[in-house]
Amino acid sequence: MRLLRAPGVYAPQDDTALLVEAMRAAAIPAGARVLDIGTGTGALAIAAIRAGAAEVTGVDVSRRAVWTARVNAALQRLPLRVKLGNALDVIAGERFDLVLANPPYVPAADPCAARGPARAWDAGVDGRQLLDPLCARMFDLLVPGGVVLIVHSALCGVDTTVRQLRDNGLKAAVVQRRWVPFGPVMNGRTDFLERHGLIAPGQRQEELVVIRGDRPERPQGDGGAERPGAR
Repeated sequence: MRLLRAPGVYAPQDDTALLVEAMRAAAIPAGARVLDIGTGTGALAIAAIRAGAAEVTGVDVSRRAVWTARVNAALQRLPLRVKLGNALDVIAGERFDLVLANPPYVPAADPCAARGPARAWDAGVDGRQLLDPLCARMFDLLVPGGVVLIVHSALCGVDTTVRQLRDNGLKAAVVQRRWVPFGPVMNGRTDFLERHGLIAPGQRQEELVVIRGDRPERPQGDGGAERPGAR
């Protein structure tokens, strides 16, 4: 799939491809509502439409990314809704059958960047500055029986993501794995990663994972599936 990409917009890479594979394996039901968090060029959102989703929403904090995704969808004559802002804010109150998330997850010395290309990947010292709130809110973004697919590096704590999703009411497990060589961003901060014990000395590859979370179906004779502790 050839897509336009404005300067500074995150280019589809190995993590994008791995998430597309996981989405295809999940088999989107006809008529599904899909949310693509951090849509970038719109690659995942467009793939979801082509896979049979009836309504797809892409969200990104970058104005250039929003413009790029809208242009790519228009050029391919596909019905994609794209919104600007933090997904947890701009789609508050909506629920989806499938959520796709490729959030920033690269460990960095500084907090998430407010501007510039780095905000597409920098995510604090442990890489979880965006992952943690996403896991905490995912139950509320899904309809009963809905699915979330999150891709990130194993450097960020695979077990942490699985545990947080489970603690917040979802069934969760790793469904895709792939080792890839470091790209320019990771190669540029190997000293930082080694110093913090995130990689072994001389390590120049990382494992990408896709974690699937399932919100339980509505129980028989009950008012609906609830987040643990909700009353």
